[in-house]
Amino acid sequence: MPRVWEVPVPDSTRVRDARVAAEEAAALAGLGESRTAAAALVATELATNLLKYAQDGRLLVEVVPPPRAPYGHGDPAPVVQMTAVDHGPGIADVAAARRDGFSTSGSLGAGLGTCRRAADEFHLHSVIGRGTVALARLGATVPRPGAVRAKEDDTLPYAGAVRAGGVTVPYAGAEYSGDAWSWAGAGDLVTLLLADGLGHGREAARASSAAVETLHRSARLTPTELLRRLDTALRGTRGAAVAVAQLDLRAGRLRFCGIGNVGARLREGDSWRHLLSRPGIVGVHRPTTLPETEVAWAPDRLLVLHSDGLPSRWAPPGAAALPTAADPAVTAALTVRDTGSSASPVRDDTTVAVLTSAPPDRP
Repeated sequence: MPRVWEVPVPDSTRVRDARVAAEEAAALAGLGESRTAAAALVATELATNLLKYAQDGRLLVEVVPPPRAPYGHGDPAPVVQMTAVDHGPGIADVAAARRDGFSTSGSLGAGLGTCRRAADEFHLHSVIGRGTVALARLGATVPRPGAVRAKEDDTLPYAGAVRAGGVTVPYAGAEYSGDAWSWAGAGDLVTLLLADGLGHGREAARASSAAVETLHRSARLTPTELLRRLDTALRGTRGAAVAVAQLDLRAGRLRFCGIGNVGARLREGDSWRHLLSRPGIVGVHRPTTLPETEVAWAPDRLLVLHSDGLPSRWAPPGAAALPTAADPAVTAALTVRDTGSSASPVRDDTTVAVLTSAPPDRP
């Protein structure tokens, strides 16, 4: 089930909580002793910086799919993702903040060089006066037993550049979120799914987890076919609202279909398009007809799927605040932070998942 560790950092006692959360997440992801120690170090540095320099700062620790496109068959090993989110003063010189020895009394920075060296990936986004998102990922150094290493097909458009990422904020700091997201690959197809289990807590998490498990068994199905299979798989659970987006890498087309109160926005250049879901609850009440929306995909496209934890009339950030080349999970964290009144909405579990084909920014 989608376990999330949310650690607000108002005082020094929470730095230890951040380290423990990273260790528990590393165990869940199957990381070895050295990678677990590295995850604990990164969490400690991120939490310490939040304590020193941030406002409304919190650390989100999750076990997530890796951000690179899952070509071919087989599920890649999950990674530990740690996201520090704040409404602080921001960093004037992001490049300098990445280096060892950088420190300032006016912005987050000390210790980020350590994070960059210890993590497999480290991303930093900051705007003066709006705050900072620092994100680190760590995975196992060797594949899990039975895992299949998928090969990229360089003949496919966007091969090697398609990425997905997301963040989840549990309702009221709960141990389990009723939301979950994942993605899977099958040949030329890459499918991104977001599920919002009805209600909160373990039973809601059980429904969204069943949706993710079904995705990984059924990655070759179209969005409509997958939703029909999900409707069967989720019977006996509370049910869930589900959004499915599938990118055909060879054709350069995106297909979308959703059921329930889940949202989807597609950025096309400087404009945003709503992709509409049908009313209903997967596993409880599925609509009779499930029309798919199909649109062209291009390198400048950016797709945002989100649960109803976001305000109903949220406005997507502008291009300057939501750069196409940002890591997708950084984009997701910025969306959650900037569409709420604080770093953590309290009205519901909140998940944002992002799909992009833009080349990544500098890690």
